[in-house]
Amino acid sequence: MHEGLTDKVAFITGLARGQGRSHALSLAREGVSIVGLDICDQFDSVDYAMSTPDDLAETVRQVEEAGGKIVARVGDVRDIESILACLDEGLAAFGRVDFVLANAGIMPIWGRGSDTMRAWQDALDVLLTGVLNTIEATYPRLVEQGYGGSIVITSSMAGVQPMMRTLQGKTLGLLGYCAAKAALVNLCQNYASALARYRIRVNTVHPTGVNTPMVDNDMCQRSLAERDPEDNLTLVSALPAEILEARDISNAVVWLCSDESAFYTGSAMRIDAGASLR
Repeated sequence: MHEGLTDKVAFITGLARGQGRSHALSLAREGVSIVGLDICDQFDSVDYAMSTPDDLAETVRQVEEAGGKIVARVGDVRDIESILACLDEGLAAFGRVDFVLANAGIMPIWGRGSDTMRAWQDALDVLLTGVLNTIEATYPRLVEQGYGGSIVITSSMAGVQPMMRTLQGKTLGLLGYCAAKAALVNLCQNYASALARYRIRVNTVHPTGVNTPMVDNDMCQRSLAERDPEDNLTLVSALPAEILEARDISNAVVWLCSDESAFYTGSAMRIDAGASLR
């Protein structure tokens, strides 16, 4: 067990599956109650199946089966009022919030619709503005409570290195994805600086490919097979690992929420098996 997690509350976006579900389960096993949302809908610019209400219900089932408490709602991080409504339900149920995991994401980088301005805008709206909305909705409560806290932003290895090496590999959706993930580093640093006096820590995590439905789908497999081999070199890891599991990222997130990381803030944690070294 990690220090300082029992009886705390985590607010998680992108809760229905993938890393969001994994984070919820990992924290619930540490005694953390979960509040969160997921859009459970499809974007036209995204060429893989996105989450559904059934996925969100399955997260609830798994958290409760693990002995955890959870409030989960359908919501959209592009709409701050949607976030606030979910947060209010969580506060009514649990009375506090301690950790904020700005995890919701889409990947309109390949496939039909990826090379359109719609894909670019969707990436910015969800991955950057959605994180801004999540933090703006939650940090006032963290400050008001006076307990300190931890905000963890899901970025990507795409936020610290180029993800294309040829013009064939370029899409407007991929550019939007990379631009948003890189901007999160600066967003994190500014919030970390401003919130430090309240003992609220803010960090980004930067995974390489993770074995979730966002990556394990026909669109990704087809695109990887068809891309110029030069572009695929951006995904090569230094350590012998083709892909990470969601729990590998959750292990880092749990530490970032715990008292063991009490003096770690404003940092970009790379969980990329050394991909950024190649």
